[in-house]
Order: sequence, then C-alpha cells, then structure tokens
Amino acid sequence: MQITISGKNFNPNPKLEATIDKKFSKLDKYFSGNTRASVMCSEMRTGLCKLEGTIYAAGMIFRAEESSDDIYYCLDKVIDKLATQMSRFKTKLIKRHKGQKDIIFEQIPDAAEEKEKGIARVKRFKLNPMTSEEAILQMELLEHSFFIYKDAETSGINVVYKREDDSYGLLETED
Repeated sequence: MQITISGKNFNPNPKLEATIDKKFSKLDKYFSGNTRASVMCSEMRTGLCKLEGTIYAAGMIFRAEESSDDIYYCLDKVIDKLATQMSRFKTKLIKRHKGQKDIIFEQIPDAAEEKEKGIARVKRFKLNPMTSEEAILQMELLEHSFFIYKDAETSGINVVYKREDDSYGLLETED
C-alpha cells in the first residue's frame, strides 16, 4: 500500500509516520492489487487533533476520520473504522462485481479549495453511470449523508440520501 501522510497546522513526527505506515499496511489484506492511502493529520482551533484516513482501491473510496486530544488514539479509531467498513462491504463488492477486475465507477476526490462569496470548499468528481444501489453503497463507504451520481438507465443526474429513519431517499432530475 502506498501511503501519503500530510499535515495541516500539524507536523507529523517520524515516530507517528512509522506508526501510520505500520497500521495502514495491515489493511492491505482486504485488497488485491494497487491500493493508495492518504492520511491527513491536523490540529483544530479547539486544540484537538484530527486524523482523516482515505483508502483508494479498485475504484472505491473508503474514508474515516476521528478527533481527540491524542493523535495515536485517533489513528487507532480510524484504522478500526476502515477495517470495519472493508470487512462489512467486501463481500457485497465481490458479489456485485463478480468476474470484473475493476469497479464500474471512479471518483476524483478533493479539488483545490476555492473561496468565493461563501463557498468554503469545492470538490470535483467524475460522474460515471451506476445504479441507485451502487450509489447507496458508495455513499455508505464514504460515510456521507448523500451521494450524487449519473443514473445508468436514464443518464440523468440523481442524488441518493440517508433519511432520519435510516431509510434512503432518491432525488431524480427531469429534462
């Protein structure tokens, strides 16, 4: 696994970097082939440390974050969350994409930040055709409350979202 470690208002020391490498390398068992991991360590204004871990593998994105006063605690929690996600979704991914080497869609994460008239962050991503079930799976993997995708049947831009009662909603566009 290729691991990129960066800091925002935080300088990861060599001991922390070695610990991150060691712990993230243990997650390699969930994937065959090329995987990349990105780890962002930051210190928030409240004095808490925040660690965000993202793994890019087979076109899927697994992401977890944790905040605490101890960065090593954050690392352990992020690893636990990622391992739970991977073991929970690996079987579904294998069944859904049986016989395929790559997943059907791919996201391009985190475009450069741009500040204009209230826009705090801009993300750019590629919309590849998928079903609503695949979009729900991707939304759950990212731990987001909504996900925008291009419908494979209608070619329309749709949004799936998680409702307060833990069911899912679907917003479809019309021409």
